[in-house]
Amino acid sequence: MTIDEMQDILDRLAEELPPIFYEELNGGILLLPEAHKSAYARADDLWTLGEYRYNYNMGRYIVIYYGSFERLYGHLDDERMTEQLRKTLRHEFRHHMESLAGEDGLEKEDAAYISKYLAGF
Repeated sequence: MTIDEMQDILDRLAEELPPIFYEELNGGILLLPEAHKSAYARADDLWTLGEYRYNYNMGRYIVIYYGSFERLYGHLDDERMTEQLRKTLRHEFRHHMESLAGEDGLEKEDAAYISKYLAGF
């Protein structure tokens, strides 16, 4: 799947979500070409597919890493790749919604996943 094809699919997946999800997401959804290795990676085995970001200057936005998807899921057919992209996009939107609500449940789940990963080293 090319980055342009992924952008088209990402746009379609974004349209599945209700408008309220986009409140205060002033930076929108960005699809970047690079693969992003996790800062926690202890080998060549932990890649970041997406991130929810919030900072004073740039506001709130979601980043999806095309290169990470290709690295991890490039062997999948378009339908299965789309499902992985949908899962990642909704994960990042959950971060956004929880941030607006002052919640951190997903952050705790992500931290538990990283702790489990690091325990294996």
